[in-house]
Amino acid sequence: MVVRSGSKKAGRKRRPLILVSNDDGIRARGLLVLMRRLKELGRVVAVVPQQQQSASSHSITLHRPLRMEKLGRDVYGVDGTPTDCIMLGIHEILHTRPNLIVSGINHGANLGDDVHYSGTVSAAVEGGVLGIPSIAVSLVTDGRGEFAAAADFAVRLARKVLNYGLTKGVILNVNVPDLPARSIAGYEFTRLGKRDYGNIIVEKVDPRGKKYYWIGGDHHNFEDIINSDCNAVRAGKISITPLRVNLTARDTLKKMIHWKL
Repeated sequence: MVVRSGSKKAGRKRRPLILVSNDDGIRARGLLVLMRRLKELGRVVAVVPQQQQSASSHSITLHRPLRMEKLGRDVYGVDGTPTDCIMLGIHEILHTRPNLIVSGINHGANLGDDVHYSGTVSAAVEGGVLGIPSIAVSLVTDGRGEFAAAADFAVRLARKVLNYGLTKGVILNVNVPDLPARSIAGYEFTRLGKRDYGNIIVEKVDPRGKKYYWIGGDHHNFEDIINSDCNAVRAGKISITPLRVNLTARDTLKKMIHWKL
């Protein structure tokens, strides 16, 4: 089944409605560039965390009330996670179902195993859960980052998805090298790779002599996996990886059916 993203009503085509979010917060440059460019395609409504929510994964806020503030025309800030933002955007703010969800542009890569931790990707996954065509876009940078090429590609891909739709339950995870557009070596449809995070836990000691810990780690290297998102970006290409929302391991399920327990 392919989810279509546009329809004709009363003989004329309605402008697409695009819901935008991220995990870097309302002031992130990648978000502002993305919103401005997506307005070329339709009406853009942004529902975005008010604070940094990187690595929040697919968490939702259950144990306290959420606050939402209208910050401008079609711009809302939420004191919650990216998934909270998508849920509020669809069920509370918008009066019609969006044609497309775009999450990003994230300041930093979401390659390989990153997708399990990423708030950027999880905002798109929530769209996929709800059957809405969704894209997550990340700029592979550790510095200030130049978002122009990533925004340009996001618009090109969004236009294609609006025209052709996506298979229900599939989202697209996009990673763009931090290069000028002329220096990017094209794009590649990829599978998830594998990253080496280095030292995951950093132990330190506070002034009172008690230990404390930072969880993070350095992104040391990639495994050399053919047709992976990591290899594509390392080659200076944009990676586009389709991800399934349904995590069932179908091949394993077929084997397990014959188990006798």
